[in-house]
Amino acid sequence: MIAFGFPYALLLLPLPLLVFLFAPPYRQQVSALRFPFFRQLTAATRAATGPGAAIVTQTGAQRFAATAIWLLVIVALARPERIGEPIVVEKAARDVVLAIDLSGSMDQVDFTAPDGSRVRRLDAVKRVVDRFIAERDGDRVTLIVFGTKAFVQAPFTEDLETVRALLDQATVGMAGPHTAIGDAIGLSIRTIQASEIEDRLLILLSDGADTGSRMTPLNAAGIAAREGIDIVTIGVGDPEGSGEQRVDIDTLQAIAETANGAFFFADDEAALADIYARIDALAPRAVETQSYRPREPLDPWLFALAALIGLATMVSLHVIRARRRPA
Repeated sequence: MIAFGFPYALLLLPLPLLVFLFAPPYRQQVSALRFPFFRQLTAATRAATGPGAAIVTQTGAQRFAATAIWLLVIVALARPERIGEPIVVEKAARDVVLAIDLSGSMDQVDFTAPDGSRVRRLDAVKRVVDRFIAERDGDRVTLIVFGTKAFVQAPFTEDLETVRALLDQATVGMAGPHTAIGDAIGLSIRTIQASEIEDRLLILLSDGADTGSRMTPLNAAGIAAREGIDIVTIGVGDPEGSGEQRVDIDTLQAIAETANGAFFFADDEAALADIYARIDALAPRAVETQSYRPREPLDPWLFALAALIGLATMVSLHVIRARRRPA
């Protein structure tokens, strides 16, 4: 499909015809000889006489070249463009933060796999979260791991394969043996504040109790709520344990309630997978769709063709005149 960026330039196309019809022809003064018998000569030859002027005429090739050049230049000034087929681009409309607990208690082998075997908590979490990340097509995802301290493992990105690879490399205790839930929420807030996307979701998974955050989890959740960040908390592990081995269900519930989210508890891999499916239902994937047509400007080609025709015409006229000269 061809379109014009400045179609009003096409109004100039009939200008040469108007000049030809209404403007007087161009005349050029030339040298002449005076003949005393000029009247008899013109009468004998029946030639029309003028007031000592010669009218410049053009050959057919010159008229064709001038017409073609004019048409090409005017059409080029109208800025013709070749418009391609529509291309649809999906842009992320939501940022998702995954905060994963890597404290020492995640090394416990007490999770039940779908085949009935017992697996480490972290291994079960990795499998389920990996599938969840793979289905985030259209979202930007960041991965935060926490233990004694919280760290950004992967900043916001749509490169989900990299996030999955970094999650697979996570090991128990790499962020310290303890559990700092408040610091993990605080780091998530600072990470999200750099985002310009309004829809922000934090999914926090922990199997322990907060034991040393510089900011309490509830205070951090209150800040997240004021920033418009929803927090979904997931508890895994043993609610009947002691110390850091006990998952603090009450705190995780309070965090979710404060930050307009939801709390879930999972004691096996199937339940954990079901939780992430329910999170999808609560907060379905959001994308912004943009459509555009690629445009290829054609005016440089038309200008080049006009210049080529003009050059070829000048060269051909020069060659013709050179051949007509007497040797």
